[in-house]
Amino acid sequence: MSSRPELRIDWCSHEAAKYAVEKWHYSHKLPLGSSLRAGAWEGGKYIGCIVFSHGANNNLLKPYGLTSHQGCELIRIALSPNHTWEVSRIGRIALRFLSKGCAGLRLVVSFADPGQDHHGGIYQAMGWLYTGKTAGDTEYFLDGQWRKQRVFRSSEWSKYSGMDYRKLKKRTTEPKHRYLMPLDDDMRKQIETLRKPYPKRAGSAASGTSPDQGGRGGATPTPALSDQDLSAEATNGKARTTQATNGGANAKRRSIKAGT
Repeated sequence: MSSRPELRIDWCSHEAAKYAVEKWHYSHKLPLGSSLRAGAWEGGKYIGCIVFSHGANNNLLKPYGLTSHQGCELIRIALSPNHTWEVSRIGRIALRFLSKGCAGLRLVVSFADPGQDHHGGIYQAMGWLYTGKTAGDTEYFLDGQWRKQRVFRSSEWSKYSGMDYRKLKKRTTEPKHRYLMPLDDDMRKQIETLRKPYPKRAGSAASGTSPDQGGRGGATPTPALSDQDLSAEATNGKARTTQATNGGANAKRRSIKAGT
């Protein structure tokens, strides 16, 4: 019998995901837009989340013949440094939870950034399919930050409407490693031909998305979040169906614990 605390995965609130990302992910930022947020609890204590989204790239799924409703991007793995279960174990359960809760979802895409010393070790441990590197992205320097070209066309940056961003200082970012996780057998067969050997860790660089990026180990969100927003059915160990809305779509969802 395992001496480790019970691991449970369930949907968490936007506030809980934001807390985890700002505390434990190297970016310290949860992207805007609708998302699916799989929270993780060990022994009833909130330890972070895995966040899925349709992503900022409208062409993300086109190479695989899928619509935007048939796939998504894993955009954040944000876990407390004091979590007990392996990140790969938490990730596998979160993917199964996502697949069960979102009918019609066939593929998850994610990226590992060599610029952050990541090669995708977490994805490799989870059995994702590696398809090579993306093209480098162009970023422009504005208001003290490097910003991707697409932000100048988004509603978030309407204040920059009409700006000729091409006159700004720019740079080309390093290509990222691309990983795919099929959620059904037909999709697995379809993308198998894209498989390439896994990249290796460069020197002593950290692997994968390295979710443990400082912060207080084992910290729990504010009492208001713990009591109200952090999915009571997950913290009290009772798996029950809940209704939630993300991106305008209603779906029945049920918490999952390790071993189920």
